[in-house]
Amino acid sequence: MLKTYLIPAAQADSQRVLVMLHGLGDSIQGYLWLPEALRLPWLNYLLVNAPTPYFDGGSWYDFEGDMVPGVRRSRALLFQVLDELRAKGFPTEQTTFGGFSQGCVMTMEVGCRYPHRLAGVVGISGYLCEPQTLVKELSPVAREQRFLVTHGRWDPLLPLERAKGHIALLQAAGLNVTWREFDKDHTIAADELGVIREFVQAGYPG
Repeated sequence: MLKTYLIPAAQADSQRVLVMLHGLGDSIQGYLWLPEALRLPWLNYLLVNAPTPYFDGGSWYDFEGDMVPGVRRSRALLFQVLDELRAKGFPTEQTTFGGFSQGCVMTMEVGCRYPHRLAGVVGISGYLCEPQTLVKELSPVAREQRFLVTHGRWDPLLPLERAKGHIALLQAAGLNVTWREFDKDHTIAADELGVIREFVQAGYPG
């Protein structure tokens, strides 16, 4: 089981939730600022810790060796998180799933493979695990999902062109992916938050 932390929406009884995954070496603590930054009073936030300790935080998979076993394990654990949310009254179609860096990798895995449609999928500064395999193993609802993927033009850790190529594969496979580039390095920029906010809002019409 993964450790999670729910930040309730200011609006009582809201079933709308954003699940947010951190990057390598970070933790739940690294995203406590997100509700204030996005300013969406009707949105609950579920922050999730990666399963493997890494210095003061956690890791979703082995970034130095074979990433596939860790990605598969973390994906199964994140499916459990979504299943538990459904059982607690947070419908998947009211759930947005997002993540940064390693968290982006896991977000794209979940968005492409989870068998229920989400309100939206937000991948920030990441890439895909085995992209050619992924497009062959899409869930039955993957082409109904809404994806926003953002990346920095100056990212020194994860080159822009690699990520851009991965997203092109998803788009060619018929996925609804919006790609946005920002003048930033490996971080989350202020103008990027505005784009994410608009995307999240669009997933909850009415």
